Amino acid sequence: MKNIKILLAEDDTNLGNLLCDYLKAKGYHTVLAANGEEAFNLFAKGTYNLCLLDVMMPIKDGFTVAKEIRKINDTIPIIFLTAKSMKEDTLEGFEVGADDYITKPFSMEELLARITAVLRRSSGSAEKQEQTDFSIGKYTFNYKKRVLEYDGESQKLTSKENDLLRLLCLNEGKVLERTYALKAIWEDDTYFNARSMDVYIAKLRKHLKQDNSIEIMNVHGRGFRFLVHKKD
Repeated sequence: MKNIKILLAEDDTNLGNLLCDYLKAKGYHTVLAANGEEAFNLFAKGTYNLCLLDVMMPIKDGFTVAKEIRKINDTIPIIFLTAKSMKEDTLEGFEVGADDYITKPFSMEELLARITAVLRRSSGSAEKQEQTDFSIGKYTFNYKKRVLEYDGESQKLTSKENDLLRLLCLNEGKVLERTYALKAIWEDDTYFNARSMDVYIAKLRKHLKQDNSIEIMNVHGRGFRFLVHKKD
């Protein structure tokens, strides 16, 4: 529990601070966001184990934030906090990828029990996010050593190449959103950084060109899709 980091998005200042202080007292490293946009920006720049999202928030509501989070991470647990109890809202919450749903007013003990249960179910997904060794077609990639190996020959990667290749591997088959990758690696999605990332994508394609089953596709307006085609 000492290493568990929670992103809490709640626009009610009093409730947000109360929940944040309670979770910290229970040993969870908790970061509080006052609205949906702030919550997503914090998520894109950090590493979290669970998201607690209030549904009714200004700028971006909880459902919108959850949809954006699911585009870049489909494993992190999400629990919605809401004053609504309508069946339609509950269904919408699960449709956008919620792991659980708790209706206000709720007790702190109930919330803690939900968090504990959801984290227990998702422990396997957390292990995936810690992965450092990857098999990419005929290549092997060691993130810790920053080494890409093919047929006994090793290529030392730069730190940016290394971080970018790991993000692609963790999202194999899915779209790696450009904005997320920029904020995660360059810490800002400026035009200059975006052009820089394109250069590093081109470098990775060259590093991986020995195996034609590997493809880094451009997804127009969104980002990149990393594919390793299975050969018959």
